[in-house]
Amino acid sequence: MSIRVGIVGISGFGGGEAMRLVASHPSFELIYAAGEGSAGSRLGDRFPGVPAKLAELVIETWNPATLPKLDVLFASLPTGTSTEALERVPNDVRIVDIGGDHRYVEGWAYGLADIWPERIEGQIRVANPGCFPAATLTALAPLLVNNLIEPGNIVIDAKTGISGAGRGGANTKLGYAESNENLLPYGLLKHVHMPEIAKTIEQLSGGSATGLVFTPHLVPMTRGILATIYCRGRAATGQCLDAARLFYEGRAFVRVTDKPPQTKWATGSNLAFVSYAADPERNLVIAMGVVDNLGKGAAGQAVQNANLICGLPETAGLDGLPVWP
Repeated sequence: MSIRVGIVGISGFGGGEAMRLVASHPSFELIYAAGEGSAGSRLGDRFPGVPAKLAELVIETWNPATLPKLDVLFASLPTGTSTEALERVPNDVRIVDIGGDHRYVEGWAYGLADIWPERIEGQIRVANPGCFPAATLTALAPLLVNNLIEPGNIVIDAKTGISGAGRGGANTKLGYAESNENLLPYGLLKHVHMPEIAKTIEQLSGGSATGLVFTPHLVPMTRGILATIYCRGRAATGQCLDAARLFYEGRAFVRVTDKPPQTKWATGSNLAFVSYAADPERNLVIAMGVVDNLGKGAAGQAVQNANLICGLPETAGLDGLPVWP
């Protein structure tokens, strides 16, 4: 039986990636697409490479009052723009919000699929984690759960490709000429992902995330996130790797590696790569997490969450290998 799917914000990077995954999903059928600037155009005009069965689908203006009969709705809208509209979506439509408006909001499950799948199964409202939290928390979770690091005073140094800011680009700093051969820190001390990272650290550890530092950097690549995370703890490297392998045993999308991960390993996939380096004498543990910011960091994890809430295998539609080179 096909599951009827809609995507809001389909012409953006996150929505477009969701469309790519839904188009080849064995159980999902895309019957509704909505956007703002692209409204009125055919999906095939916006994405010339879509399958023929989707090419004639017309992108509509986003309006919850005119939704067709749907089973699942993916909302990929800028943070701050979806709360009121999604409240008007009928309760029998399951929603996965790829944007940032519903993370740790009452009534919404926080969709950290590889860590808390049991919290997501059967839910009707799921808030997808941000892209930086996807990389960071996947690496930190095994250490926090096993008390191998202190939950406080964690320092996160993260690098992201420019697609993380969305297709709109936010400002001229994200154009090719400004981004190429450049490295830019931003969101200092107040990045929008800080609260969800802190809350999840506290839930995983049972302690306080006081002193958390998170500094993202924009690097001149299209996709990918590498989070290098500095923690206090007396564990050895082998202990950290063993804890992660045990924690993620049987989980399809997390790879624990002996050597430091690279962003290229995850490109175009829903995979997350984690690794560790530790020096007990210095009370230092370095955790590393890599994801594709549009895959595990956005649409890939959104489809994984949709699989969970629909009772499907988590891997449905997500088995594709990373793109290399």
